[in-house]
Order: sequence, then structure tokens, then C-alpha cells
Amino acid sequence: MNNRTVNQCFQKAAKSKSLTEQWRSQTEKSGMRHTIYALNGDHYKGQWLNNKKHGYGTQTWKKRGAMYEGWWKCGRPHGCGIYSVLDPETNDYSKQYDGSWKEGKKHGHGRHFYTDSDVYEGEWSHGERSGVGQMWHSNGDYYEGEWFNDVTHGHGILRHQNGNWYDGDWKDGKKCGSGRFFYKDTNQLYEGSWLNGSPRHGSISDVEGNEEPTPGKFEFPGDLPDPARHGSQRHTDVTQNSPPISHTDDIQNSEGEAPVDCSEMDEALV
Repeated sequence: MNNRTVNQCFQKAAKSKSLTEQWRSQTEKSGMRHTIYALNGDHYKGQWLNNKKHGYGTQTWKKRGAMYEGWWKCGRPHGCGIYSVLDPETNDYSKQYDGSWKEGKKHGHGRHFYTDSDVYEGEWSHGERSGVGQMWHSNGDYYEGEWFNDVTHGHGILRHQNGNWYDGDWKDGKKCGSGRFFYKDTNQLYEGSWLNGSPRHGSISDVEGNEEPTPGKFEFPGDLPDPARHGSQRHTDVTQNSPPISHTDDIQNSEGEAPVDCSEMDEALV
């Protein structure tokens, strides 16, 4: 093979590489794209960066019957967003979680609908209730206070539907430490220590006349909504509140962060 033939081979390889790079750049998803469909029926419409969902967009999972609309970062929900599930009877989407996300998990302030009547609103950490929050139960009970690792932990107040209440310490989801419990039916107040949900050492006093005690008031950081509004706000069209999407590759998320290199981050399922 002479030098001329060798040079022609190198030139052909270089030209082929250039065409490959051009094709790759043209097929790479960055910026605003129309709806992208997967073979399994899932689809996404929104912004991309380096073939990752990045910016504002809506993802629908067909088999799971779920939808997420909100901000993404490197293929994961990150920022403010709404996760909804499909009601097979009405064929409408109902909110399951509405709030802040971090790297695909609930993180920050958010509201979770376990059912229409079982609702938690408050702080989250890496997908679990942690911090301060309030929980409305379907049986009429209401808790406000501290949480850790998805259970009541710290100081909190539990008001029962029948008029009983507990104001005191919690540990791992159970009454533990110092606390007061008022028995509405007998009009008695217990004050003392608790262990694993049961009273241990304390005193019981009779409450006479109109001197019925009341639990303390838990102070939340910031305003939290009235519990009466929760159920009526679950069934909504989450697509109605979409912000305008700019057709640009210079994408920022809800926290104002500049585009980042997403090449080493795997996509996460909500």
C-alpha cells in the first residue's frame, strides 16, 4: 500500500467520524422537544439537557397509571412538582403529592394524599416525613408536631375525634417521655411519663365543671392551610398550572440553577 492510498484511508475515516458526530449531535435531546413516546406507552413532553429530562416537563407512566408534572434535573424530579395517580373508575388523575422534590424524592415542604381523608402536610427529607408537619386521619384524628424517619418523633399534639387528646413527647411513632392525656369520657387528666405508648408514672386528676383543659398550640414555621380544604383540592387537572416553556437550550430549574453535566446521573423513577 503506497502513501497515497494510506492518506486516502485516513481522510475517509476522518470524514466518517465527522458524519457520525454530526448525526449524534442532531439526535441528542437538548432544549424543548415535543412529546417523546416510549415503546411501553410512557411519554414525556418538556425540556431536555444531554438526553436527560432537565427543566420543566410532564412524564406519564402508562403501566403505573401515574403522571409527574414539574421541574426536573438530570432525569429526576427536582424542585416543585405534582405526582398524580390515575383513578380507574373515573379515568381522571388525582394528586398524590404536591410539593418540593430533590433528586427524585420528596424533600422540603409538601402535601401527600394517602386517601381523600388521610392527608399529611409538612416537611420531608429524602422521601420521608421528617421535620414538622400535620396529619389528618380518616377517622377524624388530627396530629400536629414533629416527625422523623416517617413517624411521629419529638414533641407533638394528637387530637382524637372523640374529644380525647395527648400533648407531649413521641419516639418512633409512640408516646414516649413526658406528656399529658385528657380523657373526655371521664373528664380526667393524666400528667406524667410514657413508655412505648403507655402511661408509666404520673398522676390523674378530675376536671370539674367548665374547667376542661386544652392542649398547647404547636408553632409551625410559616402558615399552613386549613384542614377543611384538603379533600376538595385533590382531584384537579394538574396540567392547568403549567408555566410557559421557553424554546431554548439555556435551561434553568425552579431553583435558578444553571445547566449541569448530567452524563453520569442515572434516571430515577418517582
